[in-house]
Amino acid sequence: MKQVGRELGVRYVLEGSVRKAGNRVRITGQLIDTSTGAYIWADRFDGSLEDVFDLQDKVASSVAGVIEPALHAAETARSAGRPTNDITAYDLYLRAYAMSLSSAARVPEALRLLEQAIVRDPRYGPALVWAAFCCFRLVTDGRSEDPAADGLKSVDFARRALEAAGDDPSILANAALALSHFAEDIGSLIGLVDRALALNPSFARGWHISGILRIWADQPDIAIEHLEASLRLSPRARIGTTLSAIGHAHFVARRFAEAVPKLLPAIQEDPSFPTPYRFLAACYAHMGRLDDAREAITRLRAITPVVIPHALPWRNPEHRKLWLSGLQLAMGEPN
Repeated sequence: MKQVGRELGVRYVLEGSVRKAGNRVRITGQLIDTSTGAYIWADRFDGSLEDVFDLQDKVASSVAGVIEPALHAAETARSAGRPTNDITAYDLYLRAYAMSLSSAARVPEALRLLEQAIVRDPRYGPALVWAAFCCFRLVTDGRSEDPAADGLKSVDFARRALEAAGDDPSILANAALALSHFAEDIGSLIGLVDRALALNPSFARGWHISGILRIWADQPDIAIEHLEASLRLSPRARIGTTLSAIGHAHFVARRFAEAVPKLLPAIQEDPSFPTPYRFLAACYAHMGRLDDAREAITRLRAITPVVIPHALPWRNPEHRKLWLSGLQLAMGEPN
């Protein structure tokens, strides 16, 4: 593989094999780092010859879905080992990308790196769109010192990213996510994500973002389908706060008992992420479990003083009322 990498000038190689035994077929695939020979990802797929075309589609979808997050992780690790004075805009973006997905508490640090990347290259679309994402996370997480200003920055970064996007599915989808929090037309933003998924149907984060926008648009069941699709496409690599979003979708559908088992592991996954605490408190309050609701509020206040954030992007006002009434019960305030 090292020789292949040198001769073809490539850093990664996807290889595989097909074997047949009787009426069964097995397809294997491996993604390999040619500089080290290390396996980044490997999997196998078994099926019958009668279903070979369905099996072929499954392999194509799985491989395409896993390669993007696997390469991000590999490139992030490569970037982290470089001296600080050799960092390019791409290096800065990769570091920030990993930080913001690993912990909500690191979003401010990630934004600082992205702003450095944008200074180096003002039309660098991935850095622009991820800066938009970080700005809206500061607002929604309750970590912004100036929510109105950070909201305007998020919109500006997202629109500049779209100008540079071309047909990049990641930029289209992430820009739609950032803009959805600041009063943009939700139908046109869903259309933007649909365009991203048409360009890459195996884009796991695209399905994740589509699910979130469907929640804002009062389509919780479609949202859950899309969020679960993102988990199937990328079961290992973190592509976003998917469990929290599924819990959110169940909440707005008033399925509180189904929301709780999604929100609890979402908190375990990232204890610094405020959103699942808020929904957990509201769920418990509507279920009559007020002691549990108060405990969730206490844990929330340990990471942010903001119980109710500045940006509330639901297009259905009843969802806002349901959420606020739950939080007010959890805080012991009158509705």
